[in-house]
Amino acid sequence: MIVFPAVDIKEGKCVRLKQGRAGEVTVFSDDPAAMARHWQDQGARWLHVVDLDGAFQGLPANFELIRRLCSAVSVPVQLGGGIRDRQTAANYFQAGVARVIIGTLALEDRETFALICREFPGRVGVSLDAAGGRLKSKGWLADSGRRVPDILPELRDLGAAFVVYTDIDRDGMQSGLNLEAVHEVVQGTDLPVVAAGGVTCLEDIQALFPLSRRGLEGVITGKAIYTGSLDLRQALDWVAAKEQEEKHEDG
Repeated sequence: MIVFPAVDIKEGKCVRLKQGRAGEVTVFSDDPAAMARHWQDQGARWLHVVDLDGAFQGLPANFELIRRLCSAVSVPVQLGGGIRDRQTAANYFQAGVARVIIGTLALEDRETFALICREFPGRVGVSLDAAGGRLKSKGWLADSGRRVPDILPELRDLGAAFVVYTDIDRDGMQSGLNLEAVHEVVQGTDLPVVAAGGVTCLEDIQALFPLSRRGLEGVITGKAIYTGSLDLRQALDWVAAKEQEEKHEDG
């Protein structure tokens, strides 16, 4: 199970929002690339980067900064935020991003989304961001009119390689995971699932771990590792030890 440290970028800074609200922002660093290196030094195997300005505006807003961030680390980067056409996805891949996460386009223009998936197989995921069970789009500002179970069956046929599920109500709130919702998403698709929203402490990582045998690829953590309620290195060490233990048992 991968623990993804989140590096959310707004106006060139590394920040965290509460429930995705642009007006409720906490700045943690003026240098997102340096923060990315910090998490890599702590042992992260992947980084989860979000262009928040891009998500709100609908087009890339921190492209050069993200290019520099990718060059500053040796671990792969997955990126979401403002990727709403084929050229933007292609540009990010050329800039060093390993895989992209698409939300609004996947909900509103399935044909274009499928085209991007075909052109970049295995590298395009879908962001399913839900509040009260309803999927949001356009930087979580618009109600898509659909629910998570409505779209899950379609994703593999469209060519999606993985799913990122975020519980908006809990995102940035450090209120604990919605384990029931994550379980439902994992059960509802055979695609790898990454969970986000509400991770607070090591116990949340431990509670999610059993789902890694059923299709949970990883978990994204942001505010918890910035405030210190979750020690990233401790979480990574715990997961590694648990995986080694299970490998030995299966051995």
